[in-house]
Amino acid sequence: MSRLREEAAALALAWQFLTRVPLPVAVTYTPERMAASQAWLPAVGLGIGVIGAAVLVAAAVVLPAVPAVLLSIAATVALTGAFHEDGLADTFDGVGGGPDITRRLTIMKDSRIGTYGAVGLGLVLALKASSLAGLGPVGSPCLVAATLVAGHGASRASAMLVVMTSGYVRDDGTGKFTARGLGRRGVVLVGAVGLAALLILFAAAGAGAAAAGLAGLMAGHLLARSLFERQLGGYTGDCLGATQQLSEVGLYLGLLAWI
Repeated sequence: MSRLREEAAALALAWQFLTRVPLPVAVTYTPERMAASQAWLPAVGLGIGVIGAAVLVAAAVVLPAVPAVLLSIAATVALTGAFHEDGLADTFDGVGGGPDITRRLTIMKDSRIGTYGAVGLGLVLALKASSLAGLGPVGSPCLVAATLVAGHGASRASAMLVVMTSGYVRDDGTGKFTARGLGRRGVVLVGAVGLAALLILFAAAGAGAAAAGLAGLMAGHLLARSLFERQLGGYTGDCLGATQQLSEVGLYLGLLAWI
């Protein structure tokens, strides 16, 4: 029972970390619980995807594909407080504008958005909206909804893959709690959510679509890492946000290419 309570507390902390939705019960913070919570981040991603999918399906009853998709994206951005989008923009600004690692990390901490961040964020949001809307005429609201759920869960598993295979480069920051790594328990939980996301795609569109979505996600993952790992020598919390965003849009594009 004590183990279950600790896992519930870790899940609650993961929810509070990724979203702005308050929980009806207070959860006591400890560094150990926060470190354990990272394994639940992809599961929270599935929940965020479910909420985005519900908005999409409801909007699609009375609206065409494009505004329905935009409302869905707006809902998930509001739900998370643009947490990952901010990380994406900061990463683009840092790796695009800094002459050395110290300067890049300093730029990434600046709350102001620069040219690289604004252009990169705009392009990624446009690609998300256009790819999801593009699935509408050839699929259905249910297919797009399933894609949203899978994309939000699998892309956060992709970000955790960075934690498993790279090193945290700051002495502090929002991502500091990931520096301890995931451990066996975390790897199992993250892998289970990643597999569940692929099974959702498989059930909605078939094995080929799931494979294409996975290929697109991995392309986005590798693109993100090519941007920051050589420039920073590892990752920061912002880089995890960038990985999530590029992996998510990669999955959507891969699926659209197959469909």
